[in-house]
Amino acid sequence: MEKDKKTYRTDEEKRLITNRLSRIEGQVKGIKRMVEEDKYCHDILIQLSAIENSIRSLSNHILENHLYSCVSNDLEKGNLEVIDELISLFKKFNKA
Repeated sequence: MEKDKKTYRTDEEKRLITNRLSRIEGQVKGIKRMVEEDKYCHDILIQLSAIENSIRSLSNHILENHLYSCVSNDLEKGNLEVIDELISLFKKFNKA
């Protein structure tokens, strides 16, 4: 896998991703505030679960775009190394 590979995204796609990341960042700050204010563990855990779901959803969105763009383009060019890259990626995704 090349270290200098890049994915060029449209301005709209960048805006969508950064908006979702900003929302996640806000959720994290909210939980930090909850801890500082001694909020009930149950409530904090619910918010942590919401963050996990937000991150998973964003990861799936980026993965889908990766498959349709980067991987598809590499395969069309005959670059089968992208399959090894995908296998490695899925192994990382499935670690718990």
